[in-house]
Amino acid sequence: MKVLIVLTNVEKYDNIERPTGLWLSELTHFYDVLVKNKIKADFVSPNGGYVPLEPKSILDMDQVDWTYYQDEDFRNRALGQTLRPDEVDPTEYTAIYYAGGHGTMWDFPGSEKLAEIGSAIYKNNGIVSAVCHGVVGLLPVVDENGQSILAGRKVTGFSNEEEELNGTTNNVPFLTEDSLKEKGADYQAGKAFTEVVHADGRLLTGQNPQSAHLLGEKVVAELTK
Repeated sequence: MKVLIVLTNVEKYDNIERPTGLWLSELTHFYDVLVKNKIKADFVSPNGGYVPLEPKSILDMDQVDWTYYQDEDFRNRALGQTLRPDEVDPTEYTAIYYAGGHGTMWDFPGSEKLAEIGSAIYKNNGIVSAVCHGVVGLLPVVDENGQSILAGRKVTGFSNEEEELNGTTNNVPFLTEDSLKEKGADYQAGKAFTEVVHADGRLLTGQNPQSAHLLGEKVVAELTK
C-alpha cells in the first residue's frame, strides 16, 4: 500500500511579480496521517526535482509543519528531489493525492504525463484525491471509458469566494471552482476557509488548506476498509 503525492514546480505567478508554490500544510497535514497509519508515500512533480514553497504558508507553521520541515529526509524527498513522471510506475500505488498551492494552476492541468498517471491509478481501482487548488490536477484525468472522472461527481476545491477573499481572482489563469463545473462536476463548497471534504466513490476532494488533515483521514479509511 503506497500513495503518490503530486506537488507543483511553479515558483511565481505568471503575470505578476508574486511568489507562489506548494502550500506546505496541504502536504504535511495529509502526509502526517499516512505516517501515523504506516502508509508509505512517494513524491512527484511535473518536472521532478525542486518544489518551491508558497511564502505565506510558512509564516504560520504549526507543529505538524515544523516536524516535517525539520526532517532532512522528508525535505530531500518531498521538496528537493521529487520524482519525474517518467520515473513513476502507476501500478505501484493504491492512491494518488494532488496537494495545492497556486503554483498548481500553471503546471498541473497541462501535464500529460501526470494525467496519464492519475488516470492509470484510477482505472486500476485506486483512489484519486486532491485538495484546494490541487484539484486542478484532476481536470485531465479520465476513466476507463475516456470520460472525465469529475463528470457528475460531487467534488469541492478552492471556491471563487475564497479566491476573492485571497485577493487573487484577477491573478490566476482561471478559477478552480469554475473549471470543475465546466467538467460537469457537482461542485459543493462549504463556508470559506473551514474544513470541507467530499467523497464520491473513489474520488475524494478537500476545499482548502484547512481540509488536508481530514482528507488524509478519509483516504486512509478508504484504503484500509
